[in-house]
Amino acid sequence: MMDNEILDKYRRAGKILAEVRSAAVNRVKVGASLLEVAEFVENSIREQGGQPAFPCNISRNDEAAHATPSSNDKSLFGEDMVKLDIGVHVEGYIADTAVTVDLGDNPELVEASEVALKNAIQLIRAGVSTADIGAVIEESINEFGYKPVANLAGHGLDRYVQHAPPSIPNRRVEHGIILREGDVIAIEPFATNGAGHVSEGGITEIYRLEKLKSVRLPAARKLLEDIKEYKTLPFTKRWLPQTRLNFVLKQLEAMGVVCPYPVLKEDAGGLISQAEHTVIIESDGCQIITML
Repeated sequence: MMDNEILDKYRRAGKILAEVRSAAVNRVKVGASLLEVAEFVENSIREQGGQPAFPCNISRNDEAAHATPSSNDKSLFGEDMVKLDIGVHVEGYIADTAVTVDLGDNPELVEASEVALKNAIQLIRAGVSTADIGAVIEESINEFGYKPVANLAGHGLDRYVQHAPPSIPNRRVEHGIILREGDVIAIEPFATNGAGHVSEGGITEIYRLEKLKSVRLPAARKLLEDIKEYKTLPFTKRWLPQTRLNFVLKQLEAMGVVCPYPVLKEDAGGLISQAEHTVIIESDGCQIITML
């Protein structure tokens, strides 16, 4: 069972997240600025008393995850399939959600991930195996004629840890983990009309503190102090002082101090849709904390 004070923080994070997601969706339009949407999301979270659990991800078309605008990004939305992936934490307790906004004309692909999420949530309760969840997600997406992205998965959420055990597969697997009452997990099906597999692209705007080490370069020591603010949660380059930033980050990455999150892209260039909610496992079901 979860402590009531901790449960309240998860619920507050989820409520903030649901409200910000609803407002952000209305700002995703052809001709709108990606950077303005990302900054709106992150600033709205702070104004409501939370903190971003990770930079606002705005992944388009064949991008699946880890795409966020740079500090001087001039990109505008076109007729894109847009995935908004947003996280909020309250004192480290995280809620995570994602929604697809289709500015093109692919309603069935959007529906495939949404139905997979709905069907998975209906199955969830204490005692259910994550393997059963993966099977339901894959079957739901296949029924629309699409594939799940096999090497992406949902995940547990822990204090200041965005990706914690257990992993929640988006496909049928042989062995799973049994869910327990009080577990906090993010279910996030990805559906595609491509190969069903993603790989790292060349662009990286998101990093995470991996390991604190002694660093000699004064600029690196100074940047590390700024990075420490985010603890073990992901951050973006545009949240940091820009002077010599790329050079210093490369130094920290080479030392294993920070870990990069390159943009993930569909191997065959297929379109990807995504849907995600955070739930708390109960004995006879689950509580969805990222719903209005």
